[in-house]
Amino acid sequence: MLTLYGYWRSSAAYRVRIALELKGLAYQTQPVHLTRAGGDQHAAPFQALNPQGLVPVLVDGEEVLSQSLAIIEYLEETHPAPPLLPGAPAARARVRALAQVVACDLHPLNNLRVLRYLDENLGASADAQTAWYHHWLQAGLAALERRLGTEPGTGKFCHGATPTVADLCLVPQLYNARRHALDLAPFPTLTRIETACQALPAFAAAAPERQPDAV
Repeated sequence: MLTLYGYWRSSAAYRVRIALELKGLAYQTQPVHLTRAGGDQHAAPFQALNPQGLVPVLVDGEEVLSQSLAIIEYLEETHPAPPLLPGAPAARARVRALAQVVACDLHPLNNLRVLRYLDENLGASADAQTAWYHHWLQAGLAALERRLGTEPGTGKFCHGATPTVADLCLVPQLYNARRHALDLAPFPTLTRIETACQALPAFAAAAPERQPDAV
C-alpha cells in the first residue's frame, strides 16, 4: 500500500492527498508533525527519507518520492485514470504553468520555514510577517485571477470541465489564505473554481480537518 508522509496543514501534502483521492488509490497516512518539539521533519527517521526535511513524501514499495508536483506526476503516469493533465500539449503546458504559479512562486515564499526564519533570524514582528505573507499572496492570486478570468481554457475548473493539477494547487493555497485572514473578495473566479472543487467527494476527503493528525 502507498504511504503518505505529511502534515495535516501542509498545502503540499494536501495537493497529493487530493490526487490520491481523485484517483481512488488506497493509502495510509504517516503524520509528520512540523511544529511539535522542533519538528519531526528534522529527526533522523524522516531525514533518511528526505534530507530536505520537507513533506510530503510518498512511499510506493521500494520507491521513495518527494516534491508534491513530482509525486502527482508519478501518480498520473502510474495510474492515468482519471487524468489530472489534459491530452493536448499546449493544454498540458497551461495546466502546469497555473500549478507552478502556486507551487513554485507563491508557496515557497510563505511556507513554515520561511515565516519561521523571518521571526527567529530577522526579528520580524507578527504584523510584519502577515504583511509579507499578504503581499506575495495577493500578487500571485491576482495574476491567477486575471488568467483564469479571461483565458478560454478556463471552465468549471481551472482548465475545462474536470479537475487538473492546477486545481490541486489552487484549493490548498486558498485554504492557507483564509487561515492568514487574506480577503478573497478580489478573486471571484478563484473562489468559484474552489467551490466547484469542494463539491467533489475527493476534495472533501483530502481536507485538512479530515486528517487523522488534525488538531
